[in-house]
Amino acid sequence: MSFLGKLFGSKPDPVLYSPVKGEAILNDQIPDPTFAEGILGPTFAVDPKEGLIKAPCDGTITQIFRTGHAVTLTSKDGVEILIHVGINTVDLKGEGFKPLVKDNEEVKKGSPLIEFDIDLIKEKGFSTIVPIVVCNPTDFESVTFIKPSTVDNQSQICTIKNKK
Repeated sequence: MSFLGKLFGSKPDPVLYSPVKGEAILNDQIPDPTFAEGILGPTFAVDPKEGLIKAPCDGTITQIFRTGHAVTLTSKDGVEILIHVGINTVDLKGEGFKPLVKDNEEVKKGSPLIEFDIDLIKEKGFSTIVPIVVCNPTDFESVTFIKPSTVDNQSQICTIKNKK
C-alpha cells in the first residue's frame, strides 16, 4: 500500500482462493443455468478432485445450509461468497455431506468447511461441479475470475477491485 493509501485509509483489494482442489471449468459447462448465466452473481466453477471445501479467504460463515451442500461466508473485506457443492444436491437431503462449521463462525483461508463424498454424489446421478459465486459484485468496481486451470487452496481464482 502506498504512503497516501495508508494516510487516507485505502484498503487492499480482496483476494479469493479456490475452495476446492480440481479443474476449473468454463461457465457454459456448468449444468445449471442459474450458475452458468451468473444469475446470482459472477461465478467460477471447479470439477472437484477431492471431497473437501476450504475457506477461500478469512471471514465469517454467514450460513451453513442444513443439508451441508452449500455455505455462504463474508470475507473480512466484505465479499459475500456462496459455495455450492454439486448441482441439485439439495435433493440428497444431506446424504454424503458433512458440515464442519457453524453459522457466525470465524474462519481463516484454508479452514475446512464441508466434507463431501464425490463417489456417492455421482452414484446418485448428480453433478459434483462446485460453483463459487460473488453475491455482492456491485459493492466493488470489478470482479474478474481467472481462466480455467488446475486449482487448489493456494490458487488465486479472482481479482476484485475496490471502488475508489
